[in-house]
Amino acid sequence: MRHADTQILDAAGIESECLRAAYVYCRRLHAQYGRTYYLATTMLPRWKRPYVHALYGFARYADEIVDNSDPASRAEEFTRWRTAVTEQLEGGSGSDPVCRALGHTLRTWQIPLDHVTAFLTSMEKDLTVTRYATFGELNDYMYGSAAVIGLQMTPILGPLEDEAYERAQALGRAFQLTNFLRDIGEDLARGRVYLPQEDLRRFEVTTDDLAAEHASDSVRRLLRFEIARTRDIYAYAWGGIRMLEPGSRPCIEIAHTLYSGILDAIEAADHDILRRRVTVSLRRRLSVAIPAYRSARSVSGETAPRMGAPS
Repeated sequence: MRHADTQILDAAGIESECLRAAYVYCRRLHAQYGRTYYLATTMLPRWKRPYVHALYGFARYADEIVDNSDPASRAEEFTRWRTAVTEQLEGGSGSDPVCRALGHTLRTWQIPLDHVTAFLTSMEKDLTVTRYATFGELNDYMYGSAAVIGLQMTPILGPLEDEAYERAQALGRAFQLTNFLRDIGEDLARGRVYLPQEDLRRFEVTTDDLAAEHASDSVRRLLRFEIARTRDIYAYAWGGIRMLEPGSRPCIEIAHTLYSGILDAIEAADHDILRRRVTVSLRRRLSVAIPAYRSARSVSGETAPRMGAPS
């Protein structure tokens, strides 16, 4: 185990070797697959980080089954895994390290199991649903796939007002809408189109247009519309940051800034992103991360308060 892992787990008061190994496994998943969000998580007080890694690790594990497992057995594998997950979380014991860390996180922060159930329901939709007729239908899907992640995160971040939960849901949706825009080509290769069909019709865009080598004028108009809507959601979510404990704010500020920066990158590419994945540059990430790190160190405690967390 890395010295940094030991420091973080000690700060969180997590003593069980079995649990410590489970949290380290989740951190590795987070570091491997969620670079931007992982960077943001380093701005949190050490004692909060393992719980965020557990939430991300679980979500990523589900994504891997839905997106990258054998198509011939994907539905069966997900159903089997979902059943095992539910039994382990409800029973409080089991062999899956991701579920072990997640279950401990849910109990520590009194996060409802219903949030996990909603997430799994949305993930299951990805096995069969490839189009969403309206933004309302897409929003229903995003409640389970994105908004509940915000709801799970909020107790860990420390809400100062009840409205923080609503704003956190909005931020989760904004993150996912950003992913949908960035990943149009990748999603289409899996047979999925997450942009609402009503929007495609409005701007006279077909699936063939989305599969083209370069973005047409109609695709560019569509993307400008989707970006404007997503920015409105980011603006609403930004107001929720002040509703969190000061030690948690730098983390969410950097996540908000870097994820919304993907929209800037799409615009900088003149919306021609159907065959390439835009990213926020390393220079930009560092320019945001360094001031956030200094701010985080000035306000955050490094040891968990005595809250009786089970270990």
